[in-house]
Amino acid sequence: MAEGQAAEKKQAIIKVNLKWCKGCEICVAYCPKTVLEMEGGKVKVARPEDCSKCMLCELRCPDFAIIVE
Repeated sequence: MAEGQAAEKKQAIIKVNLKWCKGCEICVAYCPKTVLEMEGGKVKVARPEDCSKCMLCELRCPDFAIIVE
């Protein structure tokens, strides 16, 4: 990599197990970048490109329905 060239930021992969999601909205409330939204009573990954990989959604999900890679 050349000097002064920034390292390419790899986009997070956010996986949601909709069978396990009970729609509590905790993950949506804790996401500092508003990556997640509710749709039809379940969580939806609306803006994955904005994810900072803080993993708060995964850590706070009481049903282990979210995985951030």
